[in-house]
Amino acid sequence: MPLSVSADRIAHVALRCAVLLAKLDAAGRPVDRSGSGPVVEVYPAASLRSWRLDRRGYKQPARPDVLGHLVDDLLTAAAWLDCGAHEEAIRRSHDVLDAVIAAMTARAAVRGQTLSPGEADLAAARTEGWIAIPDSPISQLL
Repeated sequence: MPLSVSADRIAHVALRCAVLLAKLDAAGRPVDRSGSGPVVEVYPAASLRSWRLDRRGYKQPARPDVLGHLVDDLLTAAAWLDCGAHEEAIRRSHDVLDAVIAAMTARAAVRGQTLSPGEADLAAARTEGWIAIPDSPISQLL
């Protein structure tokens, strides 16, 4: 289900993305928005759901325990993931965790472990974009 650009705070991100995509195109790196090129659109909550990691409430500042439990679950599911000195930052900020999940989802896309648009969706995905959602277990990212 596509996100509305009028949704809370997503319009700003969409505009920033449009600028970055235009700069890539101007630099001779045209972007195929269907996910087959150098840029991958991700939605961390969808990746977490796909990997069966409970993501409900982890962005609520009044409930830092939920974020901590999610990080615990992530590190258990992806035992190979070494966050080193950054683990504390991940535990303190849902934005940092989202960045980690986005990077892991991009890795899944590079490895061919995300859903691709079907023939019926391909034309629209090339212009509207396609959100990469993992279709393999998180353990297969290594």
